[in-house]
Amino acid sequence: MIAIQVENLTKRFNGLIAVDNISFSINSGEVFGLLGPNGAGKTTIIAMLSTMLKPTSGSASVNNFDILKNEDDVRKSIGIVFQDQSLDEELTAYENMDFHGRLYRIPKKVRQKKIIELLKLVELENKKNNLVKTFSGGMRRRLEIARGLLHEPKVLFLDEPTLGLDPQTRNRLWEYIEKLNKEKGITVILTTHYMEEADRLCDRMAIIDKGKIIALDTSEKLKEEIGGDVITIKSPERDRLYSKINTLSWVKHAEPHDNSVTISLQNAEKHVDEIVNLASGNGIAIDFISIHKPTLEDVFLHYTGRTIREEESGTKDQMRMMRRMGR
Repeated sequence: MIAIQVENLTKRFNGLIAVDNISFSINSGEVFGLLGPNGAGKTTIIAMLSTMLKPTSGSASVNNFDILKNEDDVRKSIGIVFQDQSLDEELTAYENMDFHGRLYRIPKKVRQKKIIELLKLVELENKKNNLVKTFSGGMRRRLEIARGLLHEPKVLFLDEPTLGLDPQTRNRLWEYIEKLNKEKGITVILTTHYMEEADRLCDRMAIIDKGKIIALDTSEKLKEEIGGDVITIKSPERDRLYSKINTLSWVKHAEPHDNSVTISLQNAEKHVDEIVNLASGNGIAIDFISIHKPTLEDVFLHYTGRTIREEESGTKDQMRMMRRMGR
């Protein structure tokens, strides 16, 4: 059964294409990831699917409700945890939950029971009467997830749910998301730029770059498409090294990025000596060489020629430039 269907969805802002003619479907009970750097269009996709933004063109349905024709039905059937906190810090955890339940007109007895159940689920039952302003970042995230589940949504949107959290808290939150999906069968749509988060949580993922879907599949299949091993060579003379490496007959795919060259190939260990000899023979210094199995970072690099870190740096630089220009 399909939980979300997207067809040729596009969003433009004053000539800027934030989401560019994307199509995909998500199965009921699936954890589906939108993976990409900040500014790739992930949050805009979530905003359209949750009816907060109208698309410029294209169509989409959530739980068989059209996002344009059945906005109220879509909103009633989804939960959402925003990237930016939306809790009232001057209310307690229980009061935040209760206010949300009242908005959805959940009967008082049902509401009271479910609030306690959900606070227990995210291990905040003993903090129910504490003001939210006293909560840590991880506690606030857990409360937001509990609040988003109060009206029993069939689909839960999580927009960068672990952004800014320390590794231990992030790992704990991953456990809650996995538990929600398995025990309650909720369809989860997760946006993230953390590779390990997508790798651990997502049944399938769409890799987003500049508003386009550049790859969509399971983590394993995306890595298999690169195939074999990945050699990364760091050198102060990256461009010259890249040029020389491309003369080797067995090199099918090489990418320069940062101050390194990355090569995707089978049986990498057989070719390391040849690379070292090639560099040495041409007077090119090598700082280090590493061999590893493909990661999602390698997948992104394979399709775009950049790492997500490089893409995010470019986005930040572009934003700074636009601010200087007064835009």
